[in-house]
Amino acid sequence: MTKIISPCISICKTDPSSGYCYGCGRTNDEKALWKDENTSNEWKIDNIKKIKNRLSGWQLSSFEESYSFKEKNGISLIKHKLLNK
Repeated sequence: MTKIISPCISICKTDPSSGYCYGCGRTNDEKALWKDENTSNEWKIDNIKKIKNRLSGWQLSSFEESYSFKEKNGISLIKHKLLNK
């Protein structure tokens, strides 16, 4: 079974109005489900689609760039940049 990489991009602050994380666009409940070992890959894939639909403009572009980097390198783009200063 293929492991689906968490959409966390290491920018972890929740907007008090929407309840969505500024970095990944997830709710706290969604974050908890990602950590649950019983959560299916199908749910995770669907959740990533929902996240992308929530985000727009620069926030969507930033998420997509950072998530793609994390999928390829196993580390978020911001952590990579902080480690390579």
